[in-house]
Amino acid sequence: MAYIKCFMAGVLLTASFIAAASSGKLLATPGVSQVEGAGGGGLVPWAQLAGYASEDEVSVNGFCSRADVTDYTLDVCGAQLNLFNRVELSYAQQEFDVPALSTQIEQSITGAKVRLYGDIVYSSWPQVSLGMQHKSLDDGTVAKLVGAQSTSGTDFYLAASKLHLGAIAGYNWFWNVTTRYSKANQLGLLGYGGNNASNKLLFEASTAIFLSREVALGVEYRQKTNNLGLGEQDWKDVFVAWMPNKHMSVTAAYLDLGSIAGASDQTGWYLSVTGYW
Repeated sequence: MAYIKCFMAGVLLTASFIAAASSGKLLATPGVSQVEGAGGGGLVPWAQLAGYASEDEVSVNGFCSRADVTDYTLDVCGAQLNLFNRVELSYAQQEFDVPALSTQIEQSITGAKVRLYGDIVYSSWPQVSLGMQHKSLDDGTVAKLVGAQSTSGTDFYLAASKLHLGAIAGYNWFWNVTTRYSKANQLGLLGYGGNNASNKLLFEASTAIFLSREVALGVEYRQKTNNLGLGEQDWKDVFVAWMPNKHMSVTAAYLDLGSIAGASDQTGWYLSVTGYW
């Protein structure tokens, strides 16, 4: 994790040179940090861009997350840059620990997202964004061993998000739907493609109720492919996000990731912390 710490230090240094504090959005409206680096939920990228930058501001965010399920752990650290609430650039480094093989799988993800239309609060229709995530394994030995066709690949997604103020018994209600084109196996940690290739157009969704301005309770769903024939299953979570101010957010979740690399019933917990500048 040394290189991740160096990278994060660079992000913090960059943030210190941003003249105007980014605070143009309502509290909690950027969402949190997704495991592939984008702004969104834990599992699903959302249409809103990471950080609190408005049309005349720039923001830099750093995050670290951990998912711990029955047989595996996943550590992720990364950063996000929001340019004038129009373009989001992100980078994430994943470390997937496989105790049964006494090995770690490392993957780097470079992402970009462009806001095409709207605002999740102020426009009549949902905010819509187009994004991509290019993923590359540092060592593709395990991916090739299980039958993956490639050790790198690019996902493309279209997301729509909307926050309805006071919509349910006076509480704010948020929803997001995302359509993704992907050949990735388990986010790409087991490579891309395989002999059991299936539909590559995938559906993802999130919804949450804000119990207060600072606390949201929600669920997420992410459809998965089964290219390797190892029983890869759709992912689900139940999360609570706490955003006490515009400088940090903390997300905790219960995960149900189904079968991973033939190991069934992968359930556990997830924790993520994001800092905003």
